[in-house]
Amino acid sequence: TRKATSGLTMQLYKDGVIQGLGVEAVPGLGRPSNLDGTLVGDVGFDPLGFSDIFDVNVLREAELKHGRIAMLATLGLIVQEVYTFPFFDKVDPIPAHDLLVKTGGMSQILLWTSFAEIFGGIALFQTIQGKRAAGDFSFDPLNLSSNDAEKRERYALAEIKHSRLAMLAFSGMVHQYFITKQTVLQQLGDFRPINGFPDVTYY
Repeated sequence: TRKATSGLTMQLYKDGVIQGLGVEAVPGLGRPSNLDGTLVGDVGFDPLGFSDIFDVNVLREAELKHGRIAMLATLGLIVQEVYTFPFFDKVDPIPAHDLLVKTGGMSQILLWTSFAEIFGGIALFQTIQGKRAAGDFSFDPLNLSSNDAEKRERYALAEIKHSRLAMLAFSGMVHQYFITKQTVLQQLGDFRPINGFPDVTYY
């Protein structure tokens, strides 16, 4: 493992130089020893010390997996407000979730997710062995990286930044729906602070 004196972080380029290396993510806590800037997007943020307990590559694999799902989920939550397939009824997402739980529909998701995790487990084992980079499935159907190492790093940085944003965004949208009973697009046209909803039911 190399110590990073330069490399991609969550910071931006300025005049072709990466900014922000060596900056403490949480002032006063120092930088965790296992987060040396080697991984793309590593800014040393680990206040709970997970990197001292688990393999950093395993943590990155999990972060990318959840981030990719969150990006799709965030997009899907918004798109389904505007368009649904003709053979599906338009329903509110939270009541639909509760109905699927009660009727057993979620068991199908659990079944197929478990099946997919078998392949994910194989890939994770290869990551632990050092045979593949965390989260790398060589999936580039549009050939965006064009075999350019610098471009691949830039895209990898963009992916991890968007992944982290999407995880926060999706969580925020779901909680917003629970509290306001408004979808994302509905609240855009009727934004009020939480105390502007006197009939809020807290779960």
